[in-house]
Amino acid sequence: MGKDIQKAEAIANAFQTIQKELGRIIVGQQDIIEQLLIALFARGHCLLIGVPGLAKTLLIKTLGEVLDLKFSRIQFTPDLMPSDITGTEILEEDKTTGQKAFRFIKGPVFANIVLADEINRTPPKTQSALLEAMQEYRVTAAGHTFELDLPFFVLATQNPIEQEGTYPLPEAQLDRFMFSLWLDYPTFEQEVEIVKRTTIEDVQSLTPVVRKQDILEFQKLVRKVPVADNVVEFTVKLVNLTRPGADSDEKINEWIRWGAGPRASQNLILGAKVRALLHNRFTPEIEDIRKLALPVLRHRLVTSYSAEAEGVGAREIIDYLLQKMEA
Repeated sequence: MGKDIQKAEAIANAFQTIQKELGRIIVGQQDIIEQLLIALFARGHCLLIGVPGLAKTLLIKTLGEVLDLKFSRIQFTPDLMPSDITGTEILEEDKTTGQKAFRFIKGPVFANIVLADEINRTPPKTQSALLEAMQEYRVTAAGHTFELDLPFFVLATQNPIEQEGTYPLPEAQLDRFMFSLWLDYPTFEQEVEIVKRTTIEDVQSLTPVVRKQDILEFQKLVRKVPVADNVVEFTVKLVNLTRPGADSDEKINEWIRWGAGPRASQNLILGAKVRALLHNRFTPEIEDIRKLALPVLRHRLVTSYSAEAEGVGAREIIDYLLQKMEA
């Protein structure tokens, strides 16, 4: 137990250092950085949604450097094939024996942090190649199974304004992402700082803060964190409230066609455990669940035409449910 406490304290300290290091390159986005780290330490994956130019790629690449993890970027396009992600077999000739044999060349999915840029630009067959790797932590190609190097963390980006020629992820696939994170425009002061930093020749070198082995140990430690029954019950009740039905709230029946499944409850609890440890607490509180409700639930709610007509989105529905939980 003493060792676990030391590990937890070490990660809380590392979290502060990671934020400081990232702050040398990234301006603002503190909440997004925290949520990315929560997902990584909880063995989850993230969907990042934001207009072009908000430094999504820079943020993820920088995170890989600070965590000393192998980073790869896959630009999703309509002609991208599954083998462009997982890898391909090539016929190779042994120069000494003259014999020919197939050799598997690993694709960009064989990294620790994979940025799937504009995942909704590629057809479902190619999307599913990545989604299998996310779920199984392995790749099947040419009749062989290849294990992925852990930790394995996928960040898929989507551009919310260009929807023409896209293949939106089905709800069942969206459910595989722990968080859906929306990047907002920077504030006036932040944008001034961004322009100052990016219009001079200044190459910042980053210091890796956490080793790969530390991340794997911390991922195991998260599973040991105790959670009080009242926190679990609050979580399950909140997720249950998102599901329309005979006993549901009148407004929820009007706004939602499909609610969140049990994976939402699991992700809320895992995320709350990590958040508690990052903030030097050894057990999560209801406040942690409230803070993570939006990124966990936002992409799991299928809203109705009535909600769209009223201008009610996932954020408003989740706020409404959290207020209902207080009553």
